Amino acid sequence: MTTDMTEGKIIPQLTGFTIPLVLGNLFQLTYNAADSVIVGKFVGDDALAAVGTAGPIMNMVILFISGMCMGAGILMSTQYGAKKYGQLERQVSTAMIGGIGFSIGVTVLLMIFARPLLGLLQVPQDIIGSAAVYLRIIFGGLIFTFIYNFFSNTLRALGDSRAPLFFLIISAFLNIVLDLSFVVALDWGVPGSAAATVLSEALCCLFCLGYIKRQVPLLCLGRKWGVFDRAVLGRTFSYGITSALQQMCVQLGKICVQTIVNVQGVEFIAAFTAINRVDDFAMTPQQNIAHASTTFMAQNRGAGKLRRMKQGFYCTILLEAVYTAVVLALVFVFSRQIMELFVGEDSGEVVSLGISYLKLISLMYVMPAATNIIQGFFRGLGDLKVTLISTILNMSARFLSAWIMIHILHGGFERLAWANFWGWVAMLLFQIPMICFRWKKTFGRELSHNEETKA
Repeated sequence: MTTDMTEGKIIPQLTGFTIPLVLGNLFQLTYNAADSVIVGKFVGDDALAAVGTAGPIMNMVILFISGMCMGAGILMSTQYGAKKYGQLERQVSTAMIGGIGFSIGVTVLLMIFARPLLGLLQVPQDIIGSAAVYLRIIFGGLIFTFIYNFFSNTLRALGDSRAPLFFLIISAFLNIVLDLSFVVALDWGVPGSAAATVLSEALCCLFCLGYIKRQVPLLCLGRKWGVFDRAVLGRTFSYGITSALQQMCVQLGKICVQTIVNVQGVEFIAAFTAINRVDDFAMTPQQNIAHASTTFMAQNRGAGKLRRMKQGFYCTILLEAVYTAVVLALVFVFSRQIMELFVGEDSGEVVSLGISYLKLISLMYVMPAATNIIQGFFRGLGDLKVTLISTILNMSARFLSAWIMIHILHGGFERLAWANFWGWVAMLLFQIPMICFRWKKTFGRELSHNEETKA
């Protein structure tokens, strides 16, 4: 059900929007986590490392698509808040046509160049074959990834975050069942894990299409699905490419760090794969709260409600603070139990490496919370250049510090946490002055108006 976020109580709206969004992304992460847990437990450390080394490339492509859809979603939120439904329809149909064509082209290229890309990451020869097979199967289902991400972002732009959650719950459980069937029962190994993920995403996509046809009349365009507006595509691309580049920069930074990790040995790679999954689960809800703020800000910007935008920003800070305190405590206290989920009893070294990282990184979770609050603010205003630049600074500082501390100074696994720390520091040093300037520029108009009214 769509939600107009320009009216009503703010905390219940943000919370009601965020909780399904958080749960939905956690179930999305369950795809990769299930792959890692099942492959690591039932196939071995080499298979876990193969899935881990394929992950950065896979995630980079998926995040690019997600970023493009997110950029289109910001435009849709603004149009929906402004009640410009004709523009919204052209936006939806044009973005869908363009996205499908893009997905098909990218699929062909990536299936051809999967192995050379892995070679650039210095993936060890004993696992590069399995990693390439995993990637090619995943890329074969890329069109399903686009369609689901597009409709999910469209529904969220209209204030509906519950429906995507429902689809992901079903698909996540199906993914686990298929993983167990293909990897354990049929002994298909790494290819079976990839096939399970693709089939799950395809069904998730079908559920989404069926729901929209029955429950969201605004998106039942009929013949209007054939409308393609080049001007709309240009504007969508402008928003989408900036958002996509930001998403890709995040993953590119991880890939650069992965190249450092890959030359440290299989145990180092396996531990890195596991802690990345944990960080994803821990930090994704912080990002989701910021995404809820983005939708809220964009809708109210379209409606011209500046005071309500300011109030929504303060509510976002409160939600981020509460969540971060909880996840910090859980990861710090249960770091051993978390690591033991990913590996067998004979992988003590991998567990020890992971614990050293998790106990340290958990104490730093307040920093990505702060950066996400600011990112959500700028996305809601449609200023995606600030979010892109800050992300580039973050990833650059993270890679440079990881290279110095591990490759040059030969530091331990926990230095990866300090690399994250310096990345967030670089990001905040840029973001804080920018938000102070933009806050005054955006909301100063409201203050001036109030003073004129009183006079």
